[in-house]
Amino acid sequence: MANVVIFTSNTCPYCVAAKDYLQEKGVPFTEKNIQTDKDARKELMSMGHMGVPVLLIDGEEIVGFDKPRIDQLIDK
Repeated sequence: MANVVIFTSNTCPYCVAAKDYLQEKGVPFTEKNIQTDKDARKELMSMGHMGVPVLLIDGEEIVGFDKPRIDQLIDK
């Protein structure tokens, strides 16, 4: 099973869609909410991103809710 981390915020509808999609596929993930976790915000910014969702799947970055790319990485 892939190691999945998703950076989210409280007001992001695409974050909710991405989390729902992962749950539907039965993929466990770690959520890092940048609004409630300063370290998560710093980590995201250090990666060069200012927006969410950003998913890390086995170390590969996906910016935004990109279903085909998510499927490609979790179905390896």
